[in-house]
Amino acid sequence: MTSEDRGEAVQPTLHTLRVPVTIRAAQRDDLPKLEWYGTYAYSRNFIRNAYVEQTHQRRLMLVADLNGFPVGQVYLQFIANNPVVADGHTRAYLYAFRVIDHLRGCGIGTLLMHHAEGAVRQRGFQVLMLQVAKENPAAQRLYHRLGYAIIGEDPGDWSYVDHHGVVQHVHEPVWVMQKPLA
Repeated sequence: MTSEDRGEAVQPTLHTLRVPVTIRAAQRDDLPKLEWYGTYAYSRNFIRNAYVEQTHQRRLMLVADLNGFPVGQVYLQFIANNPVVADGHTRAYLYAFRVIDHLRGCGIGTLLMHHAEGAVRQRGFQVLMLQVAKENPAAQRLYHRLGYAIIGEDPGDWSYVDHHGVVQHVHEPVWVMQKPLA
Protein backbone atom coordinates (compact mmCIF):
# COMPACT_ATOMS: atom_id res chain seq x y z
CA MET A 1 0.00 0.00 0.00
CA THR A 2 1.42 3.39 -0.99
CA SER A 3 1.26 6.56 1.06
CA GLU A 4 -1.32 7.87 -1.42
CA ASP A 5 -3.46 4.75 -0.90
CA ARG A 6 -3.34 5.45 2.86
CA GLY A 7 -4.60 8.99 2.25
CA GLU A 8 -1.25 10.63 2.99
CA ALA A 9 -0.21 13.67 1.00
CA VAL A 10 2.51 13.06 -1.55
CA GLN A 11 4.61 16.04 -2.49
CA PRO A 12 5.09 16.36 -6.25
CA THR A 13 8.65 16.64 -7.45
CA LEU A 14 9.75 18.14 -10.71
CA HIS A 15 12.18 16.15 -12.82
CA THR A 16 13.65 17.41 -16.07
CA LEU A 17 14.17 14.69 -18.64
CA ARG A 18 16.39 15.06 -21.66
CA VAL A 19 15.41 13.00 -24.66
CA PRO A 20 17.43 12.62 -27.86
CA VAL A 21 15.56 13.96 -30.89
CA THR A 22 17.10 13.56 -34.33
CA ILE A 23 15.99 15.73 -37.25
CA ARG A 24 16.22 13.77 -40.48
CA ALA A 25 14.55 13.24 -43.85
CA ALA A 26 11.52 10.97 -43.77
CA GLN A 27 12.08 7.40 -44.92
CA ARG A 28 9.63 4.99 -46.52
CA ASP A 29 9.08 3.08 -43.27
CA ASP A 30 8.06 6.37 -41.57
CA LEU A 31 4.96 6.78 -43.76
CA PRO A 32 2.49 4.80 -41.62
CA LYS A 33 3.97 6.33 -38.46
CA LEU A 34 3.37 9.85 -39.83
CA GLU A 35 -0.35 9.18 -39.45
CA TRP A 36 0.22 9.22 -35.66
CA TYR A 37 -1.90 6.24 -34.69
CA GLY A 38 -4.74 7.22 -37.01
CA THR A 39 -4.90 10.92 -36.14
CA TYR A 40 -3.77 11.80 -39.67
CA ALA A 41 -5.02 8.68 -41.48
CA TYR A 42 -7.23 10.94 -43.59
CA SER A 43 -4.06 12.45 -45.09
CA ARG A 44 -2.47 9.11 -46.02
CA ASN A 45 -2.53 9.91 -49.77
CA PHE A 46 -1.16 13.37 -49.09
CA ILE A 47 1.75 11.94 -47.06
CA ARG A 48 2.56 9.32 -49.70
CA ASN A 49 2.46 11.88 -52.49
CA ALA A 50 4.86 14.12 -50.55
CA TYR A 51 7.21 11.16 -50.15
CA VAL A 52 7.15 10.40 -53.89
CA GLU A 53 7.88 14.07 -54.57
CA GLN A 54 10.78 13.86 -52.10
CA THR A 55 12.28 10.98 -54.09
CA HIS A 56 12.25 13.32 -57.13
CA GLN A 57 13.90 16.18 -55.15
CA ARG A 58 10.83 18.41 -55.47
CA ARG A 59 10.00 18.23 -51.76
CA LEU A 60 11.65 17.39 -48.48
CA MET A 61 9.88 15.79 -45.53
CA LEU A 62 11.70 16.39 -42.26
CA VAL A 63 10.85 14.45 -39.13
CA ALA A 64 11.84 14.84 -35.50
CA ASP A 65 12.68 11.26 -34.58
CA LEU A 66 12.40 10.17 -30.96
CA ASN A 67 13.46 6.55 -30.43
CA GLY A 68 12.45 5.57 -33.97
CA PHE A 69 9.12 7.40 -34.01
CA PRO A 70 8.47 10.71 -35.81
CA VAL A 71 7.10 13.01 -33.08
CA GLY A 72 7.33 16.08 -35.31
CA GLN A 73 7.07 16.66 -39.03
CA VAL A 74 7.34 19.43 -41.58
CA TYR A 75 7.25 19.30 -45.38
CA LEU A 76 9.01 21.63 -47.79
CA GLN A 77 7.89 22.14 -51.37
CA PHE A 78 10.47 23.55 -53.76
CA ILE A 79 8.34 23.99 -56.86
CA ALA A 80 4.56 24.34 -57.18
CA ASN A 81 1.98 24.93 -59.88
CA ASN A 82 1.63 28.42 -58.43
CA PRO A 83 5.08 30.09 -58.63
CA VAL A 84 4.02 32.68 -56.02
CA VAL A 85 4.07 29.82 -53.49
CA ALA A 86 7.21 27.97 -54.63
CA ASP A 87 9.01 28.89 -57.82
CA GLY A 88 11.85 26.35 -57.82
CA HIS A 89 14.54 29.05 -57.53
CA THR A 90 14.04 31.73 -54.89
CA ARG A 91 10.85 30.85 -53.01
CA ALA A 92 9.97 27.57 -51.21
CA TYR A 93 6.83 26.60 -49.31
CA LEU A 94 6.59 25.05 -45.83
CA TYR A 95 3.51 23.04 -44.84
CA ALA A 96 2.23 20.12 -42.74
CA PHE A 97 4.18 21.38 -39.74
CA ARG A 98 3.15 19.64 -36.55
CA VAL A 99 4.41 18.22 -33.29
CA ILE A 100 2.62 15.37 -31.56
CA ASP A 101 0.27 16.81 -28.93
CA HIS A 102 1.89 15.58 -25.73
CA LEU A 103 5.33 16.94 -26.73
CA ARG A 104 4.29 20.44 -27.77
CA GLY A 105 6.10 23.22 -25.95
CA CYS A 106 9.32 21.19 -25.58
CA GLY A 107 11.21 22.99 -28.37
CA ILE A 108 10.76 20.30 -31.01
CA GLY A 109 8.80 22.63 -33.30
CA THR A 110 11.42 25.37 -33.10
CA LEU A 111 14.15 22.81 -33.80
CA LEU A 112 12.25 21.49 -36.82
CA MET A 113 11.69 25.01 -38.15
CA HIS A 114 15.40 25.87 -37.87
CA HIS A 115 16.34 22.70 -39.74
CA ALA A 116 13.69 23.38 -42.39
CA GLU A 117 15.00 26.90 -42.92
CA GLY A 118 18.57 25.58 -43.13
CA ALA A 119 17.59 22.97 -45.72
CA VAL A 120 15.85 25.60 -47.85
CA ARG A 121 18.74 28.04 -47.50
CA GLN A 122 21.24 25.30 -48.40
CA ARG A 123 19.36 24.74 -51.66
CA GLY A 124 19.76 28.43 -52.56
CA PHE A 125 16.24 29.64 -51.80
CA GLN A 126 15.93 33.15 -50.40
CA VAL A 127 12.35 33.19 -49.09
CA LEU A 128 10.29 30.64 -47.19
CA MET A 129 6.51 30.90 -47.48
CA LEU A 130 3.85 29.30 -45.29
CA GLN A 131 0.19 29.57 -44.42
CA VAL A 132 -1.25 29.41 -40.92
CA ALA A 133 -4.88 29.03 -39.93
CA LYS A 134 -6.37 32.26 -38.66
CA GLU A 135 -7.79 30.22 -35.76
CA ASN A 136 -4.38 28.90 -34.66
CA PRO A 137 -2.87 31.63 -32.46
CA ALA A 138 -0.22 29.31 -30.96
CA ALA A 139 1.29 28.61 -34.39
CA GLN A 140 1.01 32.29 -35.31
CA ARG A 141 3.01 33.22 -32.19
CA LEU A 142 5.70 30.67 -33.06
CA TYR A 143 6.02 31.92 -36.62
CA HIS A 144 6.19 35.57 -35.52
CA ARG A 145 8.84 34.68 -32.94
CA LEU A 146 10.86 33.00 -35.69
CA GLY A 147 10.72 36.08 -37.94
CA TYR A 148 7.80 35.35 -40.28
CA ALA A 149 5.59 38.25 -41.32
CA ILE A 150 2.04 38.25 -42.64
CA ILE A 151 1.97 39.31 -46.28
CA GLY A 152 -1.62 38.44 -47.13
CA GLU A 153 -4.52 36.13 -46.53
CA ASP A 154 -6.26 33.32 -48.35
CA PRO A 155 -9.81 31.99 -47.97
CA GLY A 156 -8.34 28.51 -47.49
CA ASP A 157 -10.71 26.63 -49.75
CA TRP A 158 -9.22 23.39 -51.05
CA SER A 159 -9.99 19.69 -51.32
CA TYR A 160 -8.23 16.35 -51.14
CA VAL A 161 -8.99 12.64 -51.45
CA ASP A 162 -8.93 10.91 -48.05
CA HIS A 163 -7.78 7.37 -47.23
CA HIS A 164 -11.26 6.04 -48.08
CA GLY A 165 -11.15 7.58 -51.56
CA VAL A 166 -13.68 10.28 -50.64
CA VAL A 167 -13.14 13.88 -51.73
CA GLN A 168 -13.03 16.14 -48.68
CA HIS A 169 -13.57 19.89 -48.99
CA VAL A 170 -11.79 22.19 -46.57
CA HIS A 171 -12.60 25.76 -45.63
CA GLU A 172 -9.90 27.12 -43.33
CA PRO A 173 -9.06 30.82 -43.76
CA VAL A 174 -5.32 31.40 -43.44
CA TRP A 175 -2.70 34.09 -43.11
CA VAL A 176 0.02 33.92 -45.75
CA MET A 177 3.43 34.47 -44.16
CA GLN A 178 6.99 34.65 -45.38
CA LYS A 179 10.50 34.99 -44.07
CA PRO A 180 13.54 36.19 -45.99
CA LEU A 181 16.38 33.72 -45.48
CA ALA A 182 19.33 35.78 -46.73
